[in-house]
Amino acid sequence: MSVVVRFAPSPTGVLHIGSVRTALFNWLFARHNGGKFLLRIEDTDKLRSTEENARSILEILNWLRLDWDGDPVIQSSRIDRHKEVAHDLVKSGKAFFCTCSPEDLNAKKEAAIKSGKPYKYDGKCRDRSGNKPGNAVIRLRAEMVGTSTLDDLVQGRVTIENSQLDDLVLLRSDGTPTYMLSVVVDDHDMGITHVIRGDDHLTNTFRQMQIYEACDWGVPRFGHIPLIYGPDGAKLSKRHGAASAQDYIQLGYLPEAIFNYLLRLGWSHGDSEIISREEAIEWFDIGGVGKSPARFDMAKLQNLNAHYLKLKDDQSLFDCMLPFLEDGLTSEQRQNILRGMKSLKERARTLVELADSSKIYFEAPTKFDEDCGRYATEKHLSLLKDFSDIVRNSAELKESSLLEATKALATEKDVKLVEIAQAVRGALCGRLASPSIFEIIEIIGREETLLRIRNFSNRIEKS
Repeated sequence: MSVVVRFAPSPTGVLHIGSVRTALFNWLFARHNGGKFLLRIEDTDKLRSTEENARSILEILNWLRLDWDGDPVIQSSRIDRHKEVAHDLVKSGKAFFCTCSPEDLNAKKEAAIKSGKPYKYDGKCRDRSGNKPGNAVIRLRAEMVGTSTLDDLVQGRVTIENSQLDDLVLLRSDGTPTYMLSVVVDDHDMGITHVIRGDDHLTNTFRQMQIYEACDWGVPRFGHIPLIYGPDGAKLSKRHGAASAQDYIQLGYLPEAIFNYLLRLGWSHGDSEIISREEAIEWFDIGGVGKSPARFDMAKLQNLNAHYLKLKDDQSLFDCMLPFLEDGLTSEQRQNILRGMKSLKERARTLVELADSSKIYFEAPTKFDEDCGRYATEKHLSLLKDFSDIVRNSAELKESSLLEATKALATEKDVKLVEIAQAVRGALCGRLASPSIFEIIEIIGREETLLRIRNFSNRIEKS
């Protein structure tokens, strides 16, 4: 059997990072099995769905290179088909019209809650026949006796008592289909063979299986993956710092790192941590997904992102960093950043950090870390003056020759090389962590170097 899976996000909000992992697992399952990965935009909630959110979904999937097969299916365009199936089920006796008012149903629900019992529809209109009354809804005539069993691809064999289910609404009184109906009809018509989604849908699946059976359609295989939790064991949300996929893009993470991290978040292949796209496609097995919720670890993601930053060639990394850089940089300033990229990327964990550290190549510091004060004494002012003479009088500002001249100065003044280097670093960068100061000087040039040292020295003398 050819594998056909789908990712079916709703554009009612931003795309959660957990939904991105669901898309990734579906994509890998399809690509590993030589099947199809389809995309469906479930936009039937017209009050909350937006074009902006729909575009964002496509952009994020493209950013991660999770390519889908064919054109996206827009669920709202299929409402007439959903209605048709609901009315066909009434004709076959598998569904019925229900005229119970919302007020009556709410009163029964409140009474059940007060008595400490779970609420379910009492089947009052089950025996109704004939044409549709005025404001009736259509309900599925659910199987209430016996049990239903699901051989889940992740959770294993799951069985429930059918008495836990009720006659769910398929078509509302205004003629609009419910999620339960629409998703089953669309999955059937799209030829979906496997449904891989979050385990918060497990109860829905037993309800949807009854719709499949009522329609005499084959039931796809299901795999319910655990949700992603935050470090505190609660469902991952905005209060953990970032929850949407867009958050992680804005925080400066590379798609390669997000791909690799989400892959390993609840799935494993031996002890492998760094996994390429090609290896992921070759190795992915839905049976390798764990049954327990995975916990999102930002530190691990940062370390993984730092790894992928180092792997990228300088030009590609510069292009990725451009959205995080200031507008209006000159061609020379951009070239300076590119020249220093090899050293910059060794220290950065995100594109945001990389862009921030790259400022040393296009602007003088206006703020100085508190630690710089340790190298802002009279002794260091004198050392900065001597170092300025080295820069001013050097025929060539080469990293190697500057280093040798500074070593000679340290010996002459009987100080450690680090004393001079940190004072210079504070003057040039406003911080005590940076690439080699001699590399920085070679890139920014003589005039800019002397200007920054002079401004720093003046600042010290005035303080």
